[in-house]
Amino acid sequence: MDKTDISTRRTRRWLISYPRATPLAIFLLIAAITALSVFAIERGERRREEARLSETAKAVASAIERRGNTSSAYLRAGAALFGTVKTVPPGLFRRFVSELRLDADYRGAEGIGWAEAVSPADLAAYEKRVAADVPGTTPVHPRPPAARGQLTPVTYLLPDTERNRRALGFDMYSDPVRRAAMDEAERAVRPTASGRVVLVQEEDARTPGFLIYMPVFDVVSEARRLKGFLYSPFNARDFLSSALQLETRNEMGIRLYDGAPDRKNLLAEIAPAERTGRTIAERVMIANRPMTLEVESTKGPSLSMLSMLTLLFGLLVASLLMVVARLLTQQAVEDQASLEWLEEQNSIRDTLTRELNHRVKNTLANVLSIVSLTRRRASNLDEFAEGLDGRIRALSATHDLLTQSDWGTTPINAVVQAELAPYARSEGSIELAGPQVELAPNDALSLGLAIHELATNAAKYGALSVAEGKVRVTWALDREDLASVRWVESGGPAVPAKRARGFGTDLIEKIVAHELRHPVDLRFEPTGVACTLWVPVRIRSEFEIRTRKRAVPPS
Repeated sequence: MDKTDISTRRTRRWLISYPRATPLAIFLLIAAITALSVFAIERGERRREEARLSETAKAVASAIERRGNTSSAYLRAGAALFGTVKTVPPGLFRRFVSELRLDADYRGAEGIGWAEAVSPADLAAYEKRVAADVPGTTPVHPRPPAARGQLTPVTYLLPDTERNRRALGFDMYSDPVRRAAMDEAERAVRPTASGRVVLVQEEDARTPGFLIYMPVFDVVSEARRLKGFLYSPFNARDFLSSALQLETRNEMGIRLYDGAPDRKNLLAEIAPAERTGRTIAERVMIANRPMTLEVESTKGPSLSMLSMLTLLFGLLVASLLMVVARLLTQQAVEDQASLEWLEEQNSIRDTLTRELNHRVKNTLANVLSIVSLTRRRASNLDEFAEGLDGRIRALSATHDLLTQSDWGTTPINAVVQAELAPYARSEGSIELAGPQVELAPNDALSLGLAIHELATNAAKYGALSVAEGKVRVTWALDREDLASVRWVESGGPAVPAKRARGFGTDLIEKIVAHELRHPVDLRFEPTGVACTLWVPVRIRSEFEIRTRKRAVPPS
């Protein structure tokens, strides 16, 4: 036997032994492979998305830092210029701003302003001078406490717009956030951004921003004296939007935080096309202040198109293979059932061939006994032939019933009707009653022979010999494996007390009782013959040749 045949037999054995588990196992295996493939694809997609997020975050952070560095460069240039003059008149400041010719790199800022450092003692003179130089300027506000030694009110702010005029006169040193940034700028002598504030010119207190300060010192005199601050105010959202003009955000969400990424530190936000919660943070330095840029991906937890196609294709293949395996399993089970049925039928045929041989021998033995008894009881050849012919016909009638049932079991009712059919002279002369009871072939032959002898005797001498006579045949199931058949005659000629023992009596009490393996109760009552026979009840399947093909077990 080659390896291929062995493998085929093993496969068939698996299919037959596990008709449901095998298709399910194939489906689960393909589904697991599909799931691993989808996992690998999604892992690659996540890595690509993370790389894209990181690239976008770095590009936007670079654009933001360029905006901040450009503003810082302008402020440094102004500080160098204003440090060489004793005062900063409005004309010089306007000329400086106009000559800068601020280009697109300066977008996002509200402009450039000058905040002069004023001591409380010089406040009145400062307000008088500014009122003369810039008509419509409001007094310094809020008014400083007496204990504070410095004020830094907004002196000029260009471009000169209605919005920017609202900031003139505001003492920025009065605000702790602005004051901290100005103190740091003075200490470090470089542009320094403030923390999260709301600009004075903003009407909406919920719109945050920040400022970049550059200190201006008097470089003419030998004493290093702070003259004031050049600064640029920024609306945080406008600042972020202007930076995004330099880099594309690919519909991603962008958030700028002052320091750590916390909701209370949020400066500006540009919402993504779809909120997914998948973010990456990038540290940004704007004018010597650390800020955080957060980029949110637009790709949510849903599967990618490639993963969806892989999943659908995998499930389709798994389903098809499961169906094919199910069909193969069903076919293998049916083939196995057919083989077992054929083997069973062959075994039954072999057994019944031996049984038939035994029955034929028994039948021939019965025929020989009948011939022998008939010969001894017959007084002439005609009587011998007539008796032998009737008894052989009785055996033949029962054989016909057995043939019709393929030599299976035969109902008692059918045997009795077949034997009594020739003797039913009038309606009601024969009465039959009893349940459905099946007999084995040999027992049916013996019962048929006994009924024939009783009917022949009744037709010659008993109840069936006169018109008013009746025969009642009843049967009952005494127990599961034994039935009783009772013959009772009535309305016939009186039975003589003394009578010769006939062939029928010997046949019933000897041959039939021997074949049925139970005694026979035969009595000749004055009113008619009464006979009770006990017949074994057998199981039908023991004698069937053509049993119904067994049902294929569910798979």
